[in-house]
Amino acid sequence: MFVITKTKVVLTFLLLFLSFTNYSQSGNFKVTLDAGHGDHDFGASYNGHVEKKINLAIVLKVGKILESYPKIDVIYTRKTDVFIDLVERANIANRANANIFVSIHCNANRNTSADGTETYVMGMSKIASNLEAAKKENSVITLEKDYKRKYEGFDPNSPETMIGFTLMQEEYLDNSISLASKIQNGFAALGKKIRAGGVKQAPFMVLHKAYMPRVLIETGFVSNYTEGNVLDSEEGQNDIARAIANAIISYKNEYFGGGESEVGVKPSQRMNERMPDTATPEKSKSDSVVAKKTVSQSNSDVIFKVQLAVSGRKLELAPKNFKGLRSVTMERIGKNYKYFYGQTADYEDSRKLLSEAKEKGFNSAFVVAYKNGNQIDIQDAIK
Repeated sequence: MFVITKTKVVLTFLLLFLSFTNYSQSGNFKVTLDAGHGDHDFGASYNGHVEKKINLAIVLKVGKILESYPKIDVIYTRKTDVFIDLVERANIANRANANIFVSIHCNANRNTSADGTETYVMGMSKIASNLEAAKKENSVITLEKDYKRKYEGFDPNSPETMIGFTLMQEEYLDNSISLASKIQNGFAALGKKIRAGGVKQAPFMVLHKAYMPRVLIETGFVSNYTEGNVLDSEEGQNDIARAIANAIISYKNEYFGGGESEVGVKPSQRMNERMPDTATPEKSKSDSVVAKKTVSQSNSDVIFKVQLAVSGRKLELAPKNFKGLRSVTMERIGKNYKYFYGQTADYEDSRKLLSEAKEKGFNSAFVVAYKNGNQIDIQDAIK
């Protein structure tokens, strides 16, 4: 029987405290990068595209970008074609007192038309596709020595197992979602398809034991002929690496300060970055509550919005499509659409809007800031 003890609760808070203490002492932001699979564990392989090689290539490119910043330290779970146990990958991050853990993978499906990116945080999901994704990645443990003893008691379908997962993740869930959302925004700016569901939760073993904000990224489908070629190309990997690195830098600036500048994007990407959709929802008397909090762009240099989701689907901006929320707006980003709830010049009001969105079930929602029509770092906006 799974028992939650006071010792486990204290340990969770202690690990969180040590993580922030370590940052304040060293002054450097620590990132652990994990390239999924390795050695005899090839991951997904289609059309000559081998996941373990692509994962490592992208991780090394992300690491190279981050290492160019003097206040960022990079820790790798692997830099060569070796096999690392799932629990050891998390232990590497824990021993380094890393501030975040980022695990990079590729997706695959028998349906070779499936494409797009997904970003996961640790958690229990009732959505079958999320559980299947976790089971596929967790199956790697059967390649490890003495895995039955090492992972005794782990069952992603077990409520008792997930009670412990929830206890460990609560301290990091909001930050994990924030990091995952920044990564998705970066992919959207590249014109990559964001698969339905926004930031997703699933019980990935590699995330379970990492005591810090952590995400698992599926950068695309190697089983898709077109996307597989992009994932296995130098240009495609560089684009993905820049998007991930920028998300990490933005996260660091927001939560730990420092003001590091993000790496540049291609001019063609900037041209496609903001394509506002002019559609607006019908107004009603119930809109008045939100209307009091909103302000037009022309009346303020900086405004705050609540980003609900990024999706490849264009939805009618009607309350029925957004769990009853009104005053929802949309922006087109390449092939994807961003959906926002409300807007205000007051950051505290934006936090209230965020609470309203989460009460409606948009658990992955977060606050974003715009200045003169361009998205800016939330920390800069607050300052």
